Amino acid sequence: MRPPWNDYFMTIADDVKTRSTCLRRQVGAVIVKDKRILTTGYNGPPTGVPHCTLETCIRTKYNVPSGEKHELCRGLHAEQNAIIQAACYGVSICDASIYITHQPCSICTKMLINSGIKHFLFRSPYSDSLAEEFFKEANINITVLDER
Repeated sequence: MRPPWNDYFMTIADDVKTRSTCLRRQVGAVIVKDKRILTTGYNGPPTGVPHCTLETCIRTKYNVPSGEKHELCRGLHAEQNAIIQAACYGVSICDASIYITHQPCSICTKMLINSGIKHFLFRSPYSDSLAEEFFKEANINITVLDER
């Protein structure tokens, strides 16, 4: 039996997240337009920068709580990497949708809005009042998919 489109693309986002080297949370993202995959991304350090270890994880070292001080991290977020891949390969993501294994933070939300993404689909929501405010103000279509 063929899976519905949302299940199909979210399953791919789950597969993409397995490439993550983050010690705290693996996140995958898939940008889709007209039922075609444009780019993918997972969270981890920039190309050429060593992967995080217990010794090098800044967030662990300084006991930074989840959802706070996103700039204190060696890694890029999955959404950021998906946008960067589009830029590197000249792929327009305007009017696309993004499937993400976790709700985007406020920083990623701003980047996704400015990149032209119109529909965010994700699992694992968390309280980020600033991101939620941006969703409303920018008229972003949000779909929270069922947890597995």
